Amino acid sequence: MLDGLSTCVLWLDRDGAVLHLNEPAEDLFGIGRNHAAGRSIRDLVRANTELEGVIARARAAGAQYSRRELPFESGPAAPARCIDVTVTPFDAPGQPGGVLVEIADVTQHQRILRENALLTQLGGSRAMVRQLAHEIKNPLGGLRGAAQLLERQLKDPTLHEYTAVIIAEADRLAALVDALLGPGQPPRKEPANIHEIVQHVGHLLAAEAPSGVVIERDYDPSLPRLRLDRNQIIQALLNLGRNAIQAVGQRGRIVLRTRALTNASIGSRRYRVVACIQVEDDGPGVPVDLKDTVFYPLVTGRPGGTGLGLAVAQDLIGRHDGLIEFDSRPGRTVFTLLLPFDSNELGETA
Repeated sequence: MLDGLSTCVLWLDRDGAVLHLNEPAEDLFGIGRNHAAGRSIRDLVRANTELEGVIARARAAGAQYSRRELPFESGPAAPARCIDVTVTPFDAPGQPGGVLVEIADVTQHQRILRENALLTQLGGSRAMVRQLAHEIKNPLGGLRGAAQLLERQLKDPTLHEYTAVIIAEADRLAALVDALLGPGQPPRKEPANIHEIVQHVGHLLAAEAPSGVVIERDYDPSLPRLRLDRNQIIQALLNLGRNAIQAVGQRGRIVLRTRALTNASIGSRRYRVVACIQVEDDGPGVPVDLKDTVFYPLVTGRPGGTGLGLAVAQDLIGRHDGLIEFDSRPGRTVFTLLLPFDSNELGETA
């Protein structure tokens, strides 16, 4: 009966030893039922203390207990998952105190919700950026012009230092506003080899990175050529790569990775093939208080940062009907750039 279920189910005795687990549970925990039988649940859940706590609470209460959206890690190299858990008292014959643990992997559902939220956030932040930039840009020309006129009227050359500061700061703000407003033009798409673009970005990052930072490549040769705006994609990847360099500091590891995802979704839209480009670093991770707003403009966790790099990158990829998402924890942060293929682009590999 348990093997016919699509959700993961474990049957534990009163001591927490595994009596049985079904096929989906074998996949989730990465262990066969014969090897799992008789082993403690602690051996299976490893560092997932929240899941262990749910089981203990249901056992202590002698009643069904559920938790939603628990983080779950099936291994050190495996991506983090999100699960719903329900624990129900269920005794084995002659052995009271047993429980059934039902686990539903809701990672994909949560990913779709998160991506839809990012797409909504992109539209709102883009409008906010443009309104803010226009409000700033209008008085900048007058400020700079007034400083130039004042400089001509000053007979003491030593006072020119102050007008020079005003002009320089006005120019800096103007450049910031241009970054907020642009790039406004639609992408000029042409067939491109995505690996050539990633390799080019890798060379640029290697020139900027400290000597203690190692940049590795991990490419999927099956990726087809893709129609895109080369300059916009380079800029988006540079923004992600520079963030990674700043995150790792003087020593660290950055990986540029490409993959082809089949039958993948971006938000609520599903595509036959999606190009997946990842920038991974082993830095401290995105601060918890910034995870929900990291793609908003002017949001930064770095002193002196403009908070524009990720916002601009997300905007550039959005112009290609794509999306940037991320997964971050201390020691491993991965920003994933997703770009969909058109059906007529799938005949030629990169």
